[in-house]
Amino acid sequence: MAPPDTPNGVLRLVLATANPDKAAEISEILTAAVAVELVARPDDVPEVDETGDTLTENARLKARALAQATGLAAVADDTGLEVDALGGAPGVWAARYAGEGATYADNVAKLLAELAVVGGSDRRARFTTVAMVAFPDGTEVVAEGSVEGTIAGQARGQAGFGYDPVFVPEGSGGRTFAEMSPAEKHALSHRGRAFRALGAALAGRAGPEPSATEAR
Repeated sequence: MAPPDTPNGVLRLVLATANPDKAAEISEILTAAVAVELVARPDDVPEVDETGDTLTENARLKARALAQATGLAAVADDTGLEVDALGGAPGVWAARYAGEGATYADNVAKLLAELAVVGGSDRRARFTTVAMVAFPDGTEVVAEGSVEGTIAGQARGQAGFGYDPVFVPEGSGGRTFAEMSPAEKHALSHRGRAFRALGAALAGRAGPEPSATEAR
């Protein structure tokens, strides 16, 4: 049963992210999983400070802030990268690993430099995404997706964004995310798994607080 504010069963969601790369991926994955209409974050709504200690806390901060600001259900996510040899770093700080305002290249360079300092052959890592929809009435839908992989010795590929040029997911035949087509990446990625699970939960939403997980 669709919520009462969704005419014709199509749920209208405002995107919490203003990152065009993330927005494009979320749109591609979520609209293929469930009937939704996605609305860009209004320009006059400021960035939300990610002060949470967990991915869930940060996703909730962003989703609730946009729901309160717009009166619409809002969709947000937060992603972390855990590298075993670095004790789980960068973790929830993945997007800011090289500092506030860091570029994708800055973060990748720092990650490779830190692994070079540690040395050894352990390159195991995993991405996790928590995706969330917050409704204006305070209810929410949460889903999680993860993917195991390794960190490549150097950046490879031209597609994707973030750490895609150095993350080699299991099942990729040795390719980084940046060496895959979008469809190939979405099939394996943490964000693909999280938002497909979120879409399934939204499609079957009948109660106030459903949740779902799609993980390896």
